[in-house]
Amino acid sequence: MNAADRSFYASLFARIAEEMGGALTRTAYSPNIKERRDFSCALFNAEGQLVAQAAHIPVHLGALPMSVRAALDACSEWNPGDGVLLNDPFTGGTHLPDLTLITPLHSSPRARKPFAYLATRAHHADVGGISPGSLPISTEIYQEGLRLPPVKLYERGHINEDILRIICANTRTPDERIGDLRAQWSAHEVGGQRMQEVLARHGTRQARLAMQDLLEYGETLMRSTIEQIPDGQYSFTDQLDDDGIGNNPLPIRVAIDISGGDALINFAGTAPTCQGNLNAVEAITQSAVYYCFLCLLVTPSNLHRDKRLNPPLNAGCFRPLTIHAPRGTIVNAEPPCAVAGANVETSQRIVDTVFGALAQALPDVIPAASQGTMNNITLGGTHHRTGQPFAYYETIAGGTGGHPKGKGLDAVQTHMTNTLNTPIEALEFAYPLRVERYALATGSGGRGQHQGGAGILRELRALNAMQGVIISERRTYPPYGLAGGTSGQCGENRLIRKGRTEILPGKVTLDLQAGDRICIRTPGGGGWGRAGDPT
Repeated sequence: MNAADRSFYASLFARIAEEMGGALTRTAYSPNIKERRDFSCALFNAEGQLVAQAAHIPVHLGALPMSVRAALDACSEWNPGDGVLLNDPFTGGTHLPDLTLITPLHSSPRARKPFAYLATRAHHADVGGISPGSLPISTEIYQEGLRLPPVKLYERGHINEDILRIICANTRTPDERIGDLRAQWSAHEVGGQRMQEVLARHGTRQARLAMQDLLEYGETLMRSTIEQIPDGQYSFTDQLDDDGIGNNPLPIRVAIDISGGDALINFAGTAPTCQGNLNAVEAITQSAVYYCFLCLLVTPSNLHRDKRLNPPLNAGCFRPLTIHAPRGTIVNAEPPCAVAGANVETSQRIVDTVFGALAQALPDVIPAASQGTMNNITLGGTHHRTGQPFAYYETIAGGTGGHPKGKGLDAVQTHMTNTLNTPIEALEFAYPLRVERYALATGSGGRGQHQGGAGILRELRALNAMQGVIISERRTYPPYGLAGGTSGQCGENRLIRKGRTEILPGKVTLDLQAGDRICIRTPGGGGWGRAGDPT
């Protein structure tokens, strides 16, 4: 396939996933999906290989393919209008609030087997568990909410009411769950229509050949990228603060072996699974590693090869990467380990660790550590105005690391999350909360030739009694600097009650009274280079 055709089909397939995301945004019920866009959409070929993913959530890169594989293994028959739902972290999921829907796409009504598959993964604000928002300080998966292996939510276009009733019986906000699930289905209908238009215009054979070519091209680009890294072994160790149960720190170790166009990423020596919920399943670890190497793939030095085509992000890109994540560690947990916080926190530290190792090989490319946490807050209870239950979830932005070319960014979502904030107007409309303060945490970035980006201050006032959970990191061990730059500042969580301020742990369960305020200061990024060195 020539470069022009390759660029055309890469854009076409990616655009289908993007349009699915647009439909999901417009039709979703919950602010977490509609406003924060906490979801991903993707297209897979008949073998379940990722062909195109919209620029949504990086932590889903490696997990969505595993979910599709689990669905294909569980379901021997796929009819038009079928839709398989799952969230089990141990069969390709990440954590229980992430519900994944997979639908087949048949090339014609007579086709016996699907030509392709569509997938959406959306973070639902509550799927049960011991605390609102389904991100509790848990010690086993059974405390975290409803766990679904691959089940058919839709059969030949009709929703399975029995499955839907089970879901609604296990969530505090059933109407919102129904609305968000139907929004996911709507996104699949849009994606299916667009793919049928592609097949009608260009033919099934040509579309299949284009998918195969893009996978091979992705592999070629990744091998070429890895070949730019000097051969050798590069090691690094970073750590999580604690697991919220009293176990700290939790080291993550990696050794990256580069040989030609292949990379072996070995996590031997990483901490064993912990009591708390920072145990990452294999899909999360794969996602974090893939993300790091895809960042190298899209650097300007690689883009010059074909200026008409940005590198495709597909399963071919992953073929040169071999990941060894020992079972029974916090990078490859097994049931019944608690996992709720690993998708959002351990994933970030895996990225920090992999980039720390790659910085030894590519000191003029890799940035200092970004904030290294998603600063998760969940709040829930009964709304004092409506009398209805609510569940609020948000991740809060911070600073990115300084880098060889310049200063880090202030107040952005970093690495494994690519969500937005909940706008103040939407937040105060939907929940019994008031945003008292939203500002830069000035001076929180690390110092150096290129300063780290600043974190932010976000202060919320509870307007009625509610329960809450904060799961955050980098409250003890700060984001590292590189090349002589200093670390970014750690974050801090505070409870302000009746004029008194209490410093909270990084992971904490809260019982809030009306008038209580939660103030979260997020970490700044690390600095890069020694201050005063010439640029």
